[in-house]
Amino acid sequence: MNDTPDPTAPTAQSDSPDLVQVVLGECSAADADAVFGVLRAHFPSDRGEEAPHRTEQPRPAVWTGAFIAAESTGPVRGVLLAGPVTADLQGSPVAVDRLRATLESAFVVSANGTASGDQEVQLQLRLTGAEHGEPPLPGH
Repeated sequence: MNDTPDPTAPTAQSDSPDLVQVVLGECSAADADAVFGVLRAHFPSDRGEEAPHRTEQPRPAVWTGAFIAAESTGPVRGVLLAGPVTADLQGSPVAVDRLRATLESAFVVSANGTASGDQEVQLQLRLTGAEHGEPPLPGH
């Protein structure tokens, strides 16, 4: 798989306050693509329209991407997944919250853990598909 970032995508600089690194694991490639598809539809990515980038690690596979969460986005119609997806988000608290809100509008989300630093937060979420393609209920 080509792991060269899209040259037309916004530069995802590591010092950007709006940059969020996303790592998906414990899921199929199709589910990873569904999650990244939602995020790409709302936030510029280092991958452009490309499928998720799979790391070259032994099983279980993980998929990575970086998103510029400079603005909040509107709600997303619920998305179905074949199974649960573990999503690790890392970035500034405001940018991570923007991505989380978008994920919460598309999937059923539960927080598995969080770690906060001086100016950065790490958040692990468990995503499951919204029932019948409808938006999930708030808080579920």
